[in-house]
Amino acid sequence: MAGLIAYIDGFNLYHGLRERYRHRYLWLDLARLVQRLRPNDEILAVRYFTAAVRNDPPAEGRQRIYLEALKAHRPEVQVVLGRYQSRQRTCRSCGATWTAYEEKETDVNIAVSLVADAAARAADIALLISADSDLCPAVRTVRELTDRMGTKMGLIAAFPPRRNSNELKALIPASFQLAQVDIRNSQLPDEVTDADGRRYRRPDKWR
Repeated sequence: MAGLIAYIDGFNLYHGLRERYRHRYLWLDLARLVQRLRPNDEILAVRYFTAAVRNDPPAEGRQRIYLEALKAHRPEVQVVLGRYQSRQRTCRSCGATWTAYEEKETDVNIAVSLVADAAARAADIALLISADSDLCPAVRTVRELTDRMGTKMGLIAAFPPRRNSNELKALIPASFQLAQVDIRNSQLPDEVTDADGRRYRRPDKWR
């Protein structure tokens, strides 16, 4: 049985799910999904890389409830938070300006974690749930590093719905698209209770 660490790009996964299925499958049990994808491996860690939503109170609330429910139901999932950075934007037609927020650090955090785990020989297999080609340098570094060390870390990429990367696919031939059946059957219970009795319900918008 091979030891596996999963690296989940929350931004890439969230937008892929929304584009393909709208809000239906956002209440996702990440550990269950990884178990379904790799049932014969020992899951050593599931790392979820995301950033706290800003400037949208309803969305902030849904994300907070989800992360608390995930933590209560699946304490083995490690949530790694990046950030959103504000940028001023200007309309070319009318000159109006507004503040937009861009997600930052997720790909860097994934890359650092992936390379560090390879250097530490922490797992036999890395499962990357993302189609972000910005991760290609990290994948190349892992390959070069493990070759120099005389070890090997198997690499697998699972692309979220409506997401694809020919660059990642060329580097990781063991790539595939996440199937609806695996996503549908990897949902959290509609209500999750934590150790202190607090209850977290699936947001109505996510049904």
